[in-house]
Amino acid sequence: MSILLATTSTDLEDRIQRATSGHVLSIKGPLPDRPEELLYRLVGSPVPQVVVLDAQASSVQALGLAAGFAVTSPGTSVLLVSDLWQEIGMDAMRAGVLDILHPSAEIADIQVALERAERVAQLRGQPQTTAPTTVDPTTATVAGGRVISVVSPKGGVGKTTVSTNLAVGLAKAAPQSVVLVDLDIQFGDVANALNLEPEYQLPQMVRGDAARDTMVLKTFLALHPTGLYVVSGPESPIEADGIDGEMVGHLLDQLAAEFRFVVVDTAPGLSEHTLAAMDRTTDLVLITSMDVHGVRGLRKELDTLDDLGMFTDARHIVLNFAENGRGLSTADVRATLGTDVDLVLPVSRSVPASVNQGIPLLQSSMRSPVTKELARLVARFAPPVSTGRGRHRRSWVGAR
Repeated sequence: MSILLATTSTDLEDRIQRATSGHVLSIKGPLPDRPEELLYRLVGSPVPQVVVLDAQASSVQALGLAAGFAVTSPGTSVLLVSDLWQEIGMDAMRAGVLDILHPSAEIADIQVALERAERVAQLRGQPQTTAPTTVDPTTATVAGGRVISVVSPKGGVGKTTVSTNLAVGLAKAAPQSVVLVDLDIQFGDVANALNLEPEYQLPQMVRGDAARDTMVLKTFLALHPTGLYVVSGPESPIEADGIDGEMVGHLLDQLAAEFRFVVVDTAPGLSEHTLAAMDRTTDLVLITSMDVHGVRGLRKELDTLDDLGMFTDARHIVLNFAENGRGLSTADVRATLGTDVDLVLPVSRSVPASVNQGIPLLQSSMRSPVTKELARLVARFAPPVSTGRGRHRRSWVGAR
C-alpha cells in the first residue's frame, strides 16, 4: 500500500506510522491549495493509493484539497482526520472523502480504515467490466460491505421498525459507515420513520449520473443525525415504475463498495426487487409477528431457503409483537418454524410512540425490554460502542 500523510502533528504521524509499520510517506507543514502542490513534493514518485489529510487546522482547506484529488486523481482514496465529522460529514462526502478518522482513533481503527481505503483505490483502478454482479456471502465482508436484508413474507410485522433501529444502532457503533435502503419501492416509509425529508429518493439514485458514478450517488444520500445515510423510497408508487431488479442490484453493489454496512428494508414477500437484494445479501433478518398466518408464511420462506441452500449460516430470526394470551406461545412458534428464534421483541407502547415521532428507540436510548432486544440484534453485527473514560467512539465513513 502507498500512503501519503499530510500533517503538522507529530503525534498523528507517529500513530499512522505505527498503524502501517512505517510504510507511510509523511509531508510536514500546512496543507496546500491544490493536489499538484502536494504531489510535487513526492519528487516524481507514483501518485499514492491513499492520501490522509489532517483537517484539524483547517477543515475548509482540507475539504478543498480533497475535492481537488477527486478531480485530478479519482483513483486515490482520501481520508480526513477530524473530530468534526458531524459538522463536515456531508461536505466531506460531496468532496469525495472516503473516511473521517478521529484524531485520537486507536491504532486498530486506523488500520481498518487504511486497509479499506486501499481496497477501494484498487477497485477504482479496475475496469468497470471486472466488477462482480453478485456477492458471495462467504466473502462479502472481505470484498465489500456487509449487506443485511430485513425480510418477511407478509406485511404489518414491523420490518421498518426493526430496519431503522438496526441501522441506527449500527451507525452509533460505526458513524457514517452505514446506509439504510428503503426497498419497499411503492409504499416504503423509512423517511417518515426517521423524520427525514430527503431531497433525493430511490428513483434518482438508480438512474443517470448516480448510477454511473458512486461519488455522485453519495451526494444524493440523506444524512440522519446519528450519522446514518439513507436511500428513501419514492414519494409515490407512480415514481417506482421502471425500477427493476437489475437497477436495485447495481445500487446495492455501489453501496457495498463504499459502506461497512448496508441495511435493506424490503417489501413484503419475494418481489423482483427483494430477490435482487437477496442475491447481494450476506445476512438475512427474517421477521414474523405472533400470529398463525405470519408464522406459517415464514415457515414456507425458510423451507424455500433450505431447498435453495441459501443463508444456512446467516439467518437471524426475529419474533415481533410477542405477548402472552395471543393463542400462540414462543414455544409454539419455534415448533412451527422447526428452528430456534434468535430474538423476541415484546409488545411495547413505546414502539408506536417512537414511530409517530420519527425517532427510533435506539436513537433515543430509551430503556425498555424491546430496546434491549433491539440492541442485541445490533450486537450480532457490531460490538457495543465503548463509552468508558479515555475511549473514543469510532468515527469513520464506511470503514470495515
